[in-house]
Parts: sequence; structure tokens; C-alpha cells
Amino acid sequence: MRRTLGVVAAGLAATLVVAGCSGRDLESDNKSEGGSGEQITLKVAFWGDMGLDNLKAAYEKEHPNVKIVLNSGEFNAQHEDLQKKLVAGSGAPDISAVDEGFIVQFRNQADKFVNLLDKGAGEFESKYLDWKWKASQSADGKQIGLGTDVGGLAMCYRSDLFEKAGLPKDRDAVSKLWTNWDDFIKVGQEYTKKTGKKFIDSGTNMFNPVLAQQPVGFYDEQENLQMNGGPKVAFDVSMKAIDAGISANLASFQPNWNQGFKKDQFAVLACPAWMLGHIQETAPDQKGKWDIASIPGGGGNWGGSWWTVPSQGKNIDAAVDFVKWMVQPAQQIEVFKTVGNLPSQPDLYKDPAVLDYKKEFMSNAPTGQIFAATAANLKPQYLGKKNGPTRVAVENVITRVQQGGLKSDAAWAEAVKQAEKVAKTGKA
Repeated sequence: MRRTLGVVAAGLAATLVVAGCSGRDLESDNKSEGGSGEQITLKVAFWGDMGLDNLKAAYEKEHPNVKIVLNSGEFNAQHEDLQKKLVAGSGAPDISAVDEGFIVQFRNQADKFVNLLDKGAGEFESKYLDWKWKASQSADGKQIGLGTDVGGLAMCYRSDLFEKAGLPKDRDAVSKLWTNWDDFIKVGQEYTKKTGKKFIDSGTNMFNPVLAQQPVGFYDEQENLQMNGGPKVAFDVSMKAIDAGISANLASFQPNWNQGFKKDQFAVLACPAWMLGHIQETAPDQKGKWDIASIPGGGGNWGGSWWTVPSQGKNIDAAVDFVKWMVQPAQQIEVFKTVGNLPSQPDLYKDPAVLDYKKEFMSNAPTGQIFAATAANLKPQYLGKKNGPTRVAVENVITRVQQGGLKSDAAWAEAVKQAEKVAKTGKA
């Protein structure tokens, strides 16, 4: 899913420390084609902040002839722009992040990307979670991406606001409050009644984690739209939360959503690993007020991306070199510590640098243990080549309900209508 993460300044020195912890040396991990001294500029497109600021500085110091230009944009817009540039045959970035919701769409256009197996990336296959490696591989065996992170789910909550509402604040006690989503909504109603404030941030951020827990998402593996399965379950939970009056009805990943963090407009939200960085960047003065509990229903994967190299680029070898460098253990751990993105290479879950890591901002929650455990048991859905725009279309309907433009009892029919439109046209 889309992410607007914040980076914690760590600097090159911290990067080198992490490399030492993992038994890797940044300089020896890769050697760039830039050894010839030719000046190269690599444009990297992504959304939010994927922890690249520190990596950019380290890589440019190691490769003085390479300049990395970072382009962080809005989640949906970045994917839409990439698609347009691929169709046009020019203008695509040298390196582009692709989210789980769009990876099938782009792997079905493998001819427009560099087959990383032709560039020696086969050595990485054994390092990845099996499903993560296969998810970016086309039907004819071309590998268009190298995985960045996975998004195993938990719940982030404001322990101080829970305490004021007379609710337990200890993470284990909070986890016991909600073994299912009905219990979660009941806790939300209790919180709202006692405080007069809303419990959750957004109906869409109920919809997405519930959908992620279902056996089948929007599409089955034959690319048939399956709205009456998992999507209906998730949509109903979302509408129930909105109708219960526990949602702040904020549009996710928009400015008013960010203000909601700062103004205590909600107390809990679904929290894949990558969400930690966003919370810390958005509300830095709330250090020690956030904690992490289990998610109702258990399981599910929300988010996770791949680095891809469009084949129209002029510096393909240098771009591949940078991608290979970014997915090395040292860099993966650096990103985990700074913005929270959990690596998709399971050996790193055993690395003390990950397993023993506690996030001070999140009340010293053992984030390494929490998210490593969620990732190890993931059984992600097949998302389909039209999953991304279908999700956007359904989220837009939920947003209309939140904004008062559509009644909840009429919303499902509208969601189905919009999803069927996308299934036919491929556009939201």
C-alpha cells in the first residue's frame, strides 16, 4: 500500500555500524560500472520516504561519479506515471519502486523492464521469501524486480490516550481486548463514549487490513473479479466502523490525515512495519506515547515493494548496480532501523540487528520480534494485474461515505459498480 514514511537522520556513520553488525562491508558489496569515471545520474522514483536519504549519501560517497536523484511522490500518481511512461516509451525513471498492489500489472509488461536475471540477480533468489521472489517474476520467467520489504500487520495505538480513557495501556493487555474486528469496534465505541473523540483514523484503513486477512482479494488467479468474497467482508467491517461513529473519517495519506496524528484525532490505526516511520516523522513530539499491539483477526500483509529498472533507461548497468546494493543486508537493516520497513529476506529476521531491535519512539516496543514473527507466517493473496486501480476505486467509495456524499447502505452497490468498471477498463 501507499506509504508516506519519514526518515530518521542516521548518517553515513550509522550505516557503517549497521554494515559491521551484519558482517558486510558496504564498499565490498558491489562495484559500480562507474569505475571508469564517467559521470552518471540515476533518477529513482518512489512514494513517501523509503529510507533512501542515508543510502544515497553512502552510495554517492562510495561512487563519486554517480549522482542519485530522489523523486518521492504520491503513491497512486507514481504508479500511474510509470505506466504512462512505459506506454510512451520514454521518460521513465532509471529505477522505480513498484508496490504489491501493482506488481502483477507491471510484471505482465516484463518486456518494458530489464530482466534482472540477465544481470546476475539470480544469486538473490535463495535469500528471499519464496512468494516475494515469485511475485515479481513474469509468466515466461523474467524477473522485473528485487524485493524491498514486506508489510506484516499489527496495530499501533496511543497508550497515553488509552490510559486517559480507562483502557489498559500495556501492549499485551491491549492485544487481549480485540481478538476479532467486532470486539475492536466495541472497544472503539467505549473509547469514543468516554472521551468524545474518535478511535480510528479512517474507514479505508479498516478496509485494507481486513481485506489482507481474507483468503482471496479482489481477483482470483484467473483474474476474475471476486467482490462478493474478501472485499465484501472487508467493506462491511469498514462501513460498520463508520456507522458506529468511531472513525475520524480522514482521507488516508492526505494532509488532514497527517494533522490528525498531531491533534490526537484518533488513538489507533492498522500498522504494517512501514507505518512506524510515518508516525515518527509526522508526530515527532509523541515519542513514547505510541505502542504496538496485535491486530484483530491475526495475519495479513499490507504493503511491500520491489525495485525495478525500466528498460528504456540510458544507464541500465549503473541502475542495476544501485538496486543490487540497496537490497544487500547492510542497507536493508539500515532502512529497517530508520523508517521501519521490514526486509523481505528471512535470514535477516535472525540477525540480532533486527531481532533485538527495539523502537524507542514506540515505547521501546520490540519491533524486530513483532514484525519478524508476522512476516514469517505470511501467506499473501494473489492480487491480480488490476488490483491497484480496483483498490483505488473501492477506497474512493469509502471516502465518499466518510465525507457524507454517499449513505453506507448504498455504498456496496456503488463499490461493486466501480470495481466492475475497472475490471473492464483497467482504470479507476
